[in-house]
Amino acid sequence: MAEQNFQNHTRVVPQYIGGLLVLLANVAWSGYLLFQGVTGSSVMTLLVAVALFIVALSLRGQVLTVQDRVIRLECRLRMREVLPAELAGRAAGLSVKQLVAIRFASDEELPELVRDVLDGKVTAPKAIKQAVKQWQADHLRA
Repeated sequence: MAEQNFQNHTRVVPQYIGGLLVLLANVAWSGYLLFQGVTGSSVMTLLVAVALFIVALSLRGQVLTVQDRVIRLECRLRMREVLPAELAGRAAGLSVKQLVAIRFASDEELPELVRDVLDGKVTAPKAIKQAVKQWQADHLRA
């Protein structure tokens, strides 16, 4: 796999985007059919099309939420092993978004980065990721 860094770490799932486009086209087509003539069938077709689109969006959100929970757990365990006890205790105050960003830091730079985040020197997830010097790749993402 290619080396991962801040510029290329995002993941796009083409199948998901393609599926959403098909579902969105289905909503548009169902709306068109409804305006051609309101029937019970055309109303139901539009409702089902909208429901399928909403379900697809909801499922992606649920998958990403579960992924963030796993990352949070992994980071907390890793910080217990790598950070001094005092700093590990303070790190419990980090938000999930901050933990998701911090996960990319190597073990060597983790203590300094956690201190910077806790001290408010860098707080936004994007800025945290940009502060990582030795990127620890994560290729197992949803």
